[in-house]
Amino acid sequence: MDYIATFDAGTTAVKGVLVRADGGIAVSCTSDDLPLFAVDGRQEQDPRDWWRAFLQVIHAMLDRANESEQMFGPADVAGIIMSGQMQDLITLDDRLNPVRHAILYSDGRADREAQEMAETLDGRAFRNITGNRLEGSLPLPKLMWLKRHEPENFAKIRHVLFDAKDYLTARLTGTFSADVVASSTVGAMDIHRRLWNTRLIDAAGINRTLFPALRNPQEQVGRVTDMAAKLTGLAPGTPVFAGIGDAGATTLASGVTRPGEYNINIGTSGWIAAISPEPITNREGVANLACTTAGDTGHATGGGVINGVPFLNAGNVHRWATSMFAGCHGDTININDANHDTNNYANMSTMLAGSAPGSHGVLCLPYLSGERFPVMNASIRGAYVGISADTTAADMARAALEGVAFSIRQGLETFAVEPVHISLIGGGARERVWCQIMADVLGHRIDVFRNAEVLPAAALAFLAQYSLGCIPSLDEVSARLSARRESVTYEPHSRDVSLYDNVYGQYRRLYPAINSLKRELLGAEQTREVHDD
Repeated sequence: MDYIATFDAGTTAVKGVLVRADGGIAVSCTSDDLPLFAVDGRQEQDPRDWWRAFLQVIHAMLDRANESEQMFGPADVAGIIMSGQMQDLITLDDRLNPVRHAILYSDGRADREAQEMAETLDGRAFRNITGNRLEGSLPLPKLMWLKRHEPENFAKIRHVLFDAKDYLTARLTGTFSADVVASSTVGAMDIHRRLWNTRLIDAAGINRTLFPALRNPQEQVGRVTDMAAKLTGLAPGTPVFAGIGDAGATTLASGVTRPGEYNINIGTSGWIAAISPEPITNREGVANLACTTAGDTGHATGGGVINGVPFLNAGNVHRWATSMFAGCHGDTININDANHDTNNYANMSTMLAGSAPGSHGVLCLPYLSGERFPVMNASIRGAYVGISADTTAADMARAALEGVAFSIRQGLETFAVEPVHISLIGGGARERVWCQIMADVLGHRIDVFRNAEVLPAAALAFLAQYSLGCIPSLDEVSARLSARRESVTYEPHSRDVSLYDNVYGQYRRLYPAINSLKRELLGAEQTREVHDD
């Protein structure tokens, strides 16, 4: 039996799943937590930590497969394919060494550069080309920032990559590639032609030769080198495929196929995905990702566009609330610490099970590290309103999760097509109370995938099998994925839907009020500084 080794290079860990030919899961492994370097809203990781985590996972995967799978050997791995965190800026020298830490998708430091680029280019033209809004979180403005603020580092750059998985692929194969789905978030790709756009790259003052080759997710980009084989235990020459950005992988796994179908992904950050024939460029907050080529039914592997509303704050809010309100030492826990204790989630579930819808009047604005939607404000921070002497830890924890659900409701309201079907995938889907909160806040039935952690792996594996000729068509990929989905349904409770409709109106007024207060305080502070001088 041949296997496909799949990996997801996320913000918190690298996950590996060895998939059998029929889509069943043979072995799954997860690395230790990845360090995150976060200071003053800036978010960075060391790509070498991704590689170390990958090596940890691949060795564990091969060892476990050798124990559990009959007559297994590395040569039985027919291919390797990955998903990963998108919209990063990864800079490498000519020997594959990182020039500096990767600047993550959640880092909006390049706002000034984005504004300068907007002055050079017509903002509408940029959006028509890329399908997306010009903002400081895009990798192209971040390259401009790096050129301005770290010229010595910029001079060392020979290659740039934009997805964590592409760095791992480069280490495995020695080749530099990027899939068209993840590359849609770079700010330099023509979403219609699936090509790097020379006009945009030239306007940023960047050398086009730094950019990787663009590929469809199912395309083979190289083979495991002899050196990588020695380090990983994989067989030399094992095919490696381009893979797909994490948002594309979960959209494919979710089975979203037509307008009115929505998938909510709650990972560290969040994402609402839909499918349409063309990019949606007339609604603020909607991002657009190119799908791959030539499907017959227009699903996520076929032609068309993935429309998404991205949130910086989703699963990270759950993690923070778990640390603060369900942990034994919440007041001393740093959630960016690689040794963060994850054993408190059971305590969190128990606490939430006894909490009340509406959190006894406590509202939470869940913006822990700025936000991209429903507001586009890299400097805004979270807040609680309505705390009293009777407020409990359960109220505080639940209010945080309700705040994320309210943000998602705002996201769904940006789409013109009313929901026909809503599915939920990602780590947040494990928290059952949160799933019920989602159904009640959205006022809609939600199908939550019970095998959410392995569905993207199956999707990746079927794409690789399609490329290897084992699956005849992309439509058959979709059919096999449909057979693999296992879900549980959450129906909205009418009483709680009415309650949340009222609370949602209050929530919508919270950000404008707090942001206005913040501006007043900043203005007063600046006035004091002038008087002090």
